[in-house]
Amino acid sequence: MKIIGAGYSRTGTMSMKSALAKLGYRSYHMEEAVMNFEKGDLDKWNAYMEGSCDMDWQKLLSDYDATADLPAALYYREQMAAFPDAKVILTVRDPEAWWQSTSKLVNLHNTLVERIKFLPRFGAFQRLFRNCERAVAGGSSFDHDHVVARFNAHNAEVKATVPPEQLLVFEVKDGWEPLCKFLGAPVPNEPFPHENTGIATVERMMKWLTITDFIKLVWYWLLGLVVVFVVLILLLNS
Repeated sequence: MKIIGAGYSRTGTMSMKSALAKLGYRSYHMEEAVMNFEKGDLDKWNAYMEGSCDMDWQKLLSDYDATADLPAALYYREQMAAFPDAKVILTVRDPEAWWQSTSKLVNLHNTLVERIKFLPRFGAFQRLFRNCERAVAGGSSFDHDHVVARFNAHNAEVKATVPPEQLLVFEVKDGWEPLCKFLGAPVPNEPFPHENTGIATVERMMKWLTITDFIKLVWYWLLGLVVVFVVLILLLNS
């Protein structure tokens, strides 16, 4: 593990993931936790955040070079202890713009994901989202003034905790130069990625996963019915 992402969701973490990929780093983002459902990643995060087990950071992140987004950003200090030579990148954004984007994401989960949480992946995902929501709000209500203050406090804490030579505070608008200088990498001859991860994009991704997971669920049900039918036929003919 070479890079620890300490910035919250909706601060350009997907753009950072894409930029790091162009520099040769593979990032563990919330998206990876969702896609790795069958490997148990969502269950691991939920158990860890709910205090029922420790996290094996080495094992969880063995295939990755960097972390980004929640829930990993909540535990940047634990990752620093596990990977003391890793650098830390704090992605930041105007607090009010961050709140507007984050509150829309919360509303999306309160509508779309709540309706499809009967699917195992989304049930575990919604549980993780609620754990992250509680952590960001400090167990209090998820209202504007309180959550924005918590967002600012997290960023201030990261800046005060991480040694300056180990930390890059980064906005997507900063582009390649500060990131490449920090990592000692050549500047790519292409624009810095600005991933369109607005709520509409997130919603499309969720709907696509819903369709594929529902098809899988129906397939398993049909396969189970076929097995039961075959067994009944065999028993009746025996």
